[in-house]
Amino acid sequence: MKPVAIFRHVRSEGPGYFATVLTRRSIPHRLVAVDADEPVPRSARAFSGLVLMGGPMSANDALPWIAPVLALIQDAVRHDLPVLGHCLGAQLMAKALGAEVRPARVKELGWGEVSVSDNALAREWFGARPGFTAFHWHGETFSLPPGATRILENAYCENQAFVLGKHVGLQCHVEMTPELVRSWCHAGRAEIEAARASPAVQSAEEMQDLLEMRVTQLNAVAERVYARWLEGLVGD
Repeated sequence: MKPVAIFRHVRSEGPGYFATVLTRRSIPHRLVAVDADEPVPRSARAFSGLVLMGGPMSANDALPWIAPVLALIQDAVRHDLPVLGHCLGAQLMAKALGAEVRPARVKELGWGEVSVSDNALAREWFGARPGFTAFHWHGETFSLPPGATRILENAYCENQAFVLGKHVGLQCHVEMTPELVRSWCHAGRAEIEAARASPAVQSAEEMQDLLEMRVTQLNAVAERVYARWLEGLVGD
C-alpha cells in the first residue's frame, strides 16, 4: 500500500493519536514537515490518503505553502483519495473545496462538548453517541463546502466537522494525547490568558485536570472516526 501522507504545519502539532492508530494497523505513513520547509508534493497519487494537522496560521494567510496544499487537496478529491483534516487542516480542506474560512464568534481553547448532528452520515461516523467532549484550539471557523454534510456542532461553532464523500474535516481536535495537551498548555499560556474573556476558553490548569481520563475517552471516539476513514484508503 502507498503511504498515508501526514502534513505537519508546526512542530508542536504532530499526528498524535492518529499515528498510534496507523502503527497498530501496520499502515505505512510519511510525515511531510511543511514547518521544516519540506516541499508540498504536486500530485496526491503517490499516497493512499492525505491527512492535514493543525497550526496557528490561517488558511487565508499568504504563506508560500498554502496554495500548493490547496491544489494537492483538490487533486486528491479529483482522484477519490480520502482527505482528513484536523483544525487548520479542516479549514484548508474547506477552502480548497469552495467554502469560506473566517474568524469564529469566540475562541475555543480547551475541553468542550460537541454534539453529533442529527443525520445518517453523522451516525455512520460517530455511532449512537449523542455527543462527546473534544479538545479545541481555534479562533477561526469555516462554512460548509458545497455538497458537504455537517456531522458535529456545538454552541460556539456551528460547523465542528463535515463529511464530503470519503473526506472528513474536523474543526475540533480528536488526535490529542496527554503529551500534546501538556505541550500546548505550556506553549500557549499567553494566548490562553489573552482570550480568557471567551466563555469557551479554559485555563491551562483546567485543561490538564483529569487529563488521562479525558484523553482515553477521546481516543475511543478517534478510534471509530479513524477506522471509518481508513476504509477509504486507495491501494496500489
